[in-house]
Amino acid sequence: MQRRHFLKTASLGVAGAVAAPFVTTSSARAQETFTWDMVTSWPKNFPALGTGANDFARRVEQLSNGRMQIRVHGAGELVPALEVFDAVAAGTAEMGHSASYYWRGKVAASQFFTAVPFGMTTTEMNAWLYHGGGQELWDEIYANHNLKPFAVGNTGTQMGGWFKKEINSLDDMQGLKLRLPGLAGEAMNGIGVSTVNIPGSEIFTSLQTGALDAADWVGPYNDLAFGLHQVADYYYTSAWNEPSAVLEGTINLDAWNSLPEDLQNVVREAARASNLAMISEFAFRNAEALEALVDEHGVQLRTFPDDVMAALYTSSLEAVQRQVDNDEESRRVYESYSAFQKLLRPFSDVGEYAYLKNRDNVGG
Repeated sequence: MQRRHFLKTASLGVAGAVAAPFVTTSSARAQETFTWDMVTSWPKNFPALGTGANDFARRVEQLSNGRMQIRVHGAGELVPALEVFDAVAAGTAEMGHSASYYWRGKVAASQFFTAVPFGMTTTEMNAWLYHGGGQELWDEIYANHNLKPFAVGNTGTQMGGWFKKEINSLDDMQGLKLRLPGLAGEAMNGIGVSTVNIPGSEIFTSLQTGALDAADWVGPYNDLAFGLHQVADYYYTSAWNEPSAVLEGTINLDAWNSLPEDLQNVVREAARASNLAMISEFAFRNAEALEALVDEHGVQLRTFPDDVMAALYTSSLEAVQRQVDNDEESRRVYESYSAFQKLLRPFSDVGEYAYLKNRDNVGG
């Protein structure tokens, strides 16, 4: 029944269709209207990320028959890109759209709700959030900060990043200045790289001026939009750092509690539909953009050498373990995360992974 309900609402969202309200509120609250502000970590209308926030706002307005409207603000319009968490918690804006690993200094466990190096894929991550207790843990932890979180998008598997010089061995990584957030950034620090977390809008200039030697952003679609191929020659395809990257919609908890039940359900369903829509968009647009980067711009695709990948794997395990050892919330979240990944892995191995290997082997 849950699966049928999800498929029905998701297909309505993807098609842009507007159905009659699926929850009826008989009280006078059914006539209330709400206008919220959403602050984001992305430039206004930035492909997929910024437009994904717009898509969510549009769905909410449609599904609520206009009773709820959300005004979307790009990074820096109301608050800086990396201050979304605090602004929404304080009620400066009712809602935010960002990535939870940006808040590691405030909520250490938040990193596990965006991406874990060598962790779960997009499909696996959604399964954990929707069916494996991940959403409940996220709710519990964020409630301590006056926030209600949702998954509102996912980039899918991200690239290994842009490098200004070719990497031929682990020695070539030593001392590099790299933009890479979250647990993956900690793993890079562990193999001799110096990482920083800066907004995406600052990456191009930082590479151009030499403030950075390398940078992770998202994938071909968003990287092409920022023109990163103009300031770095080598594009690393080795997917390890963000096998999935959940984009979060955060809601001020007081604002959330002020909504009648039917509008809370509107927000839930709009979040699910926008999550699916962004995943689908990235799958298509990344393929288009990768072709353009290689064929039109001459980008050099590379994979990290074996010694680099081995070192990153070991360092990733160590970074996660340090996090778990030093923070109780992180321990609880990772116990749930890793147990669910272990549960899914046997079928993932004999299912999609086995199919992709066979497709490549048979099809050349």
